[in-house]
Amino acid sequence: MRALLQRVTEASVRKTENDELVGKIGPGLLVFFCAMEGDGQYEVELLAHKISRMRIFEDDAGKMNLSVIDTAGAILVVSQFTLAADSRRGNRPSFSAAANIKTAEILYEAFVSSLRSIGMPVETGQFRSQMQIASVNDGPVTVWVDTASE
Repeated sequence: MRALLQRVTEASVRKTENDELVGKIGPGLLVFFCAMEGDGQYEVELLAHKISRMRIFEDDAGKMNLSVIDTAGAILVVSQFTLAADSRRGNRPSFSAAANIKTAEILYEAFVSSLRSIGMPVETGQFRSQMQIASVNDGPVTVWVDTASE
C-alpha cells in the first residue's frame, strides 16, 4: 500500500464532471492513497496507524515533533492508483502493480474507516471519479509511505 502525504493548511476535492465539492479540510494532511496487488487488512491498519502518528508537524520549538493527532488536524483521503506507476521502461508508465478496482475500493473504504476508528476527522474524494484537488501545502512537507518497506 502506498500513500503520499502532504502537510496542508487547507485542502479540498471536487468532482470534475459537475464541480461538486466532495471533501474539504483545514489544517492537516492531504493523503493520496493507492492499494497495491496483494494488499489486505494488515496493510490498511499499518498505514492508518503510521500516518496518524507520523511526527511531521512543528512543535513550539519549530521541530517536526507532532503528529496530526497531536495537532487536532484533519485528513483528506483521495484515491490515486497512479502511485503504483512503474516508469522504469519506456515513456508510458505501467500500473499493473495496482490492486484491481474491486479490491482497491474495498481497501480504500477500510483505510478511511481505520483512520476514523483512531478518532481522526476524515474527508474523502470519490473513488473512481475524475477529481480536481486544491491544496495549500504547509512547509512544504511531503512524505512518501510504502508499507512494502515497513
